[in-house]
Parts: sequence; C-alpha cells; structure tokens
Amino acid sequence: MTLEEVVGTNSTEMETVSQAVEELLVAAQRQDCLTVGVYESAKLMNVDPDSVVLCLLATDEEDEDDIALQIHFTLLQAFCCDNDINIVRVSGVRRLSQLLGEDTEDSNGNEPRDLHCILVTNPPVQPLQCQALQHVSSFCEQSRCSNQWVPCLELRDG
Repeated sequence: MTLEEVVGTNSTEMETVSQAVEELLVAAQRQDCLTVGVYESAKLMNVDPDSVVLCLLATDEEDEDDIALQIHFTLLQAFCCDNDINIVRVSGVRRLSQLLGEDTEDSNGNEPRDLHCILVTNPPVQPLQCQALQHVSSFCEQSRCSNQWVPCLELRDG
C-alpha cells in the first residue's frame, strides 16, 4: 500500500494542489505577502506568528544531507504545529526560483535568496483574497486529519 492510498490522495489531486501552491506564491508575491529565507522566516514568526498562513519548506535531493538545514526545518515545523500554521514540504527549489523570478545571482554577483523556507502572510489590513490559499489550506487540514502533519508535494519545472 502506498502513502497516497493510505492518505487517500491521488496523483491528480496532488498536481492540483501543487498548482494551487504555485498560484498562491505568485499572488502573494504580487501583494508583497512573502517572506523568503530560513532566517527571515524565523524572525517574522517570532514577531508576528498570527500573520503567517502557510510555511513552505523546500528541498531537493542534494539538500537531504544538509544537517543544519534539516535541524532548521525541524524547529520551524514544531513552531508551525504549535501555532496552527499550515506547513507543506515541497521538492523543486528550481521551480520556486522560476516562479518567483529569482536568478542564480543578482546583477552585483550576490548569492540568490534562500528559497528553502517561504512564508505566506495574510495581513489583516488587506487580506489575500485567493482561491488557491483556500485550496492549499483545505489540503493541509485534510492531511492533518489523516495524521500527515507535514504533507509533501512536488513542484515540476514549467
């Protein structure tokens, strides 16, 4: 029995959720509702955890052996669970880079932003009105009901 069978999720639904995550990220970036980077995310969650509606943790195969990153992820996941923040792990850092218009280096030769952790915030003044947010939130809730506290998705290069 596969994980999808246990959780009751098929590949078509997973692709739909992955597309919703992509739409949500683009919409949130347009409205300046994204926080990018492990350190920046931790700072924001320490100051204003109630504004965070989704924590996206992104890795690729080469990141699996990065112990420091895995420790950061464990701490972020625990904080999100304690504060009722939806959390999703995704593979596809390169796809995130494409979606967010990130270059491998900026014009000054600086390192690209750390895309391993991305927070979507929903400010009370001008809340995100996005069907994709509702879809992703519903997916996270369904996953928790199936005892999958940190669901995993794959973002495919577009």
